Amino acid sequence: MTDSDRPGSTPGLPPTPPPLPPRTGPQPVPTNEAEALEIGRNHFPEVGSPGGPVALYVHEFDIGYLIHAGWPPAEDPTVPPADPGGSNVVISKIDGEVTSLPNFPPESAVELYHDLRNRSAN
Repeated sequence: MTDSDRPGSTPGLPPTPPPLPPRTGPQPVPTNEAEALEIGRNHFPEVGSPGGPVALYVHEFDIGYLIHAGWPPAEDPTVPPADPGGSNVVISKIDGEVTSLPNFPPESAVELYHDLRNRSAN
């Protein structure tokens, strides 16, 4: 399946990330950024692929690792995208759970993740 065939894809915009794979047992718990990045690669199109990200970045914080993609610049930077699309992925340092978040800047995504974890704990 090409990126343009994937449901929710829009030509000219970053491809929709692949769906999260079903859980089949305990999730690996990353102990460093490199391990988190390996887990995170499964949730984004291949780096450098047509329509894929140019890089994946890891932002470590107290209870997880935020993985976010870097995309090539828009052909016309003066025109805002019709749908910014994309997402961030957080891998928990506690249990390895993978959570998709909106494509917010890292600080906002981490804040949202903390809020979600606090709500689920109550």
